[in-house]
Amino acid sequence: MSIKKLIVSAMLAASVLTAAVPVAMAADLPDFSAIVETEGKAVVNISTTSTVKEVSSGLPEGMEGDPFFEFFRRFAPPRMQERQESSLGSGFIISADGYVLTNAHVVARADKITVKLTDKREFQAKVIGSDARSDVALLKIEAANLPVARLGNAKDVKVGQWVLAIGSPFGFENTATSGIVSGKNRMLPDESAVQFIQTDAAVNPGNSGGPLFNMKGEVIGVNSQIYSRSGGFMGISFAIPIDTAMNVADQLKAKGKVTRSRIGVVIQELSKELAASFGLAKPSGALINALDPKGPAQKAGLKAGDIILKVNGQEVNSGGDLQRLISDMPPGKPLALDIWRNRAPATVRVVPEELKEEDSRIAQREYRKPGAQGEQSLAQIGLRLQELTPMQLKQAGIDYGLLVRAANGAAMRAGIQPGDVIVGVGSEPLQSFAQLKKALEQVKKGGTVALQVMRQGQVQFVPLTVGDAQ
Repeated sequence: MSIKKLIVSAMLAASVLTAAVPVAMAADLPDFSAIVETEGKAVVNISTTSTVKEVSSGLPEGMEGDPFFEFFRRFAPPRMQERQESSLGSGFIISADGYVLTNAHVVARADKITVKLTDKREFQAKVIGSDARSDVALLKIEAANLPVARLGNAKDVKVGQWVLAIGSPFGFENTATSGIVSGKNRMLPDESAVQFIQTDAAVNPGNSGGPLFNMKGEVIGVNSQIYSRSGGFMGISFAIPIDTAMNVADQLKAKGKVTRSRIGVVIQELSKELAASFGLAKPSGALINALDPKGPAQKAGLKAGDIILKVNGQEVNSGGDLQRLISDMPPGKPLALDIWRNRAPATVRVVPEELKEEDSRIAQREYRKPGAQGEQSLAQIGLRLQELTPMQLKQAGIDYGLLVRAANGAAMRAGIQPGDVIVGVGSEPLQSFAQLKKALEQVKKGGTVALQVMRQGQVQFVPLTVGDAQ
């Protein structure tokens, strides 16, 4: 065979392979068309109008060139003006008699809410209830025999699974976008009480309140937020798990508000080093680093350094798990907490109380830095410390503490900084410099001890490896 024929044969073979690759790839990609056609009927477009009041200068219109302009600018009383503002969002029907689920921020301050179905019918909606902490709102339209979204279980969702979002981004109704689950149990730095599902499905303004489907056509989340520096989609969006949303919706339907519980603890996430210092095999659980002095946890005998492992038999893998489990429990009903204390398991019964808005944050206290008298040194870990005066202890709200004057070596590597106050060792509150020194001497070189450190009014555990301070 000639070289020319060989080249032609190779090119033909390559073209056959190239044509086959897209076909093979297409066979492996999901087809969302059936979900859009059947389940998409339960997705609605939500438009709202609201009246915005604002203060104007009080100047009559068209006075810019008038000789009395400066007089009016200085002395004319301000006047209140009203203007109409509109917004768009999404939602989905959860009952055939007209209950619709959406985000609280979609209908916040709305005077008029219009729900538009895929068959072009429009209804005026009434807000049954709205909960800002979960960003869930329940609406009602007067209709019957409506298509209803099938609900799934967010607990079964796995990272890497395909998902489909349907909504009205920028007002483009019934828009479908797909992606995968990028993460689970995401806690965002706001006042939200939600552990979000993270996805890379394209979600933009107008998608809020719309459903996130799995490949079975079941709703597993309510699209709520995006992470963006531009205001548009940048590859990260967040959905409220459907079980969380429905728990809120059921309470809103029953009593028009949501009741949550608290036990009054501040939680710190466990690192591998912290877990080892407390004698735990793995960093699983929620470490208590502060308690509300008048809260249920304090009354039940819990203390800083306790690690909560289970709530009523349900495992706690992180602080977010604890928040969700406690929050979902009815106030006044006793809880059994499995904890780890002094390197051994224990069980404590706590009666949670209702979470009020003022309980959402623990007040921070400030303290003054004392002078340089009475410094003491722990050279083996690189610390120079000073006892706080009675006045300073009172200002800090503690019984005893050692101010960090300088941190080097092991202490600096652990993240301890000048200005920090050491208030405890392990789970024990600090009562003297001698106690701290003795605790450190009992740790073998290369071992780890957890110090309770107060910084800017908040206490956290810091794992410190005992060894050469150089």
